Amino acid sequence: MSKHLDNSTTAPPGAAALDSAHVGDIHGAFGTIRLNDESPRSGWKARIKTLLAVIGPGLIVMVGDNDAGAFGTYTQAGQNYGTALLWTLLLLVPVIYVNQEMVLRLGIVSGVGHARLILERFGKFWGAFSVIDLFILNALTIVTEFIGISLGLDYLGIPKIAGVPVAAVVIIAAASTGSFKRFEQVCLTLVAGSLLLIPIIVMAHPPLGQITHDFVIPGIPAGASLSDVTLLIIGIVGTTIAPWQLFFQQSYLIDKRITPRYINYEKADLWIGIIIVIVGAGAIIAFTAATFAGRPEFSNFTDAEGVAVGLGKYVGKAAGVLFAIALIDASIIGAAAVGLSTSYALGDVLGLKHSLHRKVSDAKGFYAVFAGILLISAVIVLIPGSPLGLLTVGVQVLAGVLLPSATVFLLLLCNDRQVLGPWVNGKAMNIFTALVIAVLVILSIVLTAGVLFPGLTGAAIITILLSGAGGCVLGAAGYLITLKVRPRARTEAVDRSGRTHWRMPPLTLLEAPKLSTARRAGLSVLRTYLLIAMILVIVRIVQLSLGG
Repeated sequence: MSKHLDNSTTAPPGAAALDSAHVGDIHGAFGTIRLNDESPRSGWKARIKTLLAVIGPGLIVMVGDNDAGAFGTYTQAGQNYGTALLWTLLLLVPVIYVNQEMVLRLGIVSGVGHARLILERFGKFWGAFSVIDLFILNALTIVTEFIGISLGLDYLGIPKIAGVPVAAVVIIAAASTGSFKRFEQVCLTLVAGSLLLIPIIVMAHPPLGQITHDFVIPGIPAGASLSDVTLLIIGIVGTTIAPWQLFFQQSYLIDKRITPRYINYEKADLWIGIIIVIVGAGAIIAFTAATFAGRPEFSNFTDAEGVAVGLGKYVGKAAGVLFAIALIDASIIGAAAVGLSTSYALGDVLGLKHSLHRKVSDAKGFYAVFAGILLISAVIVLIPGSPLGLLTVGVQVLAGVLLPSATVFLLLLCNDRQVLGPWVNGKAMNIFTALVIAVLVILSIVLTAGVLFPGLTGAAIITILLSGAGGCVLGAAGYLITLKVRPRARTEAVDRSGRTHWRMPPLTLLEAPKLSTARRAGLSVLRTYLLIAMILVIVRIVQLSLGG
């Protein structure tokens, strides 16, 4: 073991940690907690000190999600439809929390990354599929992050041929110091940079009454094309909830060495991140709507740089500059988080040392993957004539196609008593997550159809939505009838006492999962849908790139 690691990094008996660097003192950006610290956190000062030490994973994963793709989607919503779609953000709050809370619980209790758990509990096909699709999707996503950086640099008058490589090197350098604490300090500094959106909304002074109304009252923009609005709403869902978030947060919590004792503090960290991301997204939509309302550019969205130009023209030069800097800031933190989710997943599955606590010389494969995917993505953006627009579309569609499957496995793992023991989901959580998965599947089908058939009409979209809803109702009815006719054997009640100290045993000691016939059939259907949808989407994108 490397000398630079903690003195207390030896994994305790029965620990499932795949890397010894994942066990030891918590070194957060704002404090340290010793491995064997059992002192009570009874006073508010002690609790705040503890929160400051563990804060970070929720903030980074949430603010990292307000990245270049999010800037493009939210500004498009504001410029084309005003504040009429703000309500979608409020509806997403419980979905975001439930998804990331399950990931949070899974990572802290199991001590094993998301990709490795899928491999061990569902077999080689799903393990390989999860890593391969994550790698492809993440690589494309990082390309969009560098597109965002290049747009921001272009507005500021900085040549992208110099600025993009510098940004890539800065991200790689921040992660390669061998100090988890130092990396988190850099990330939280970038998180603070997202607050640059606040002065912009103050300068644009959008109508607060209209914002409040549209935030809580759902509605469709008057006179807008139903198909265009529906696809944009799906885009908002896809950019706010992405597969990489599941893999990143789970592995980052493990690398930070968070234990079940601090799980409530991490939930608070997650809520802070959710508030920041929703406020940031709402601010982008609101000040973009206020900037272009009544202007010739309204309903004529181009890209985020066009929004910066509009801010500079109608609100003030300072607003345009702040927006460009915020875009670059968001793209950098997004690229860092997405890149790390890839390195963590490959390290988990391939058995590589994979920790930010390790120096480059002690985890060559982990850092090589991280640096490689960032540098290749940066080069793609710099190549003249690269189909950057198609790559952006590809990211949105593939994320939409893959998100339901990621949530399915998350739900199954969070009901696996071998993995989570007393921390498994309750009935209410399972019902809500099942509804979320059903909605995500329907939206995924609509998005895939929209790419395959660009002329998809509003009537066709409504037909898909109603058919999907009908299928969900029939499926639920069939499930209830099955329970009536052939009741399942009563399962033993979950004993949740003493769960603060419960951790998943090593993977080799777990019993093989027992999947019911219904679950096996469901996974087979999911596999077939994913393969068909991905092939069709890739074919369509290739056709578009060739001018077809």
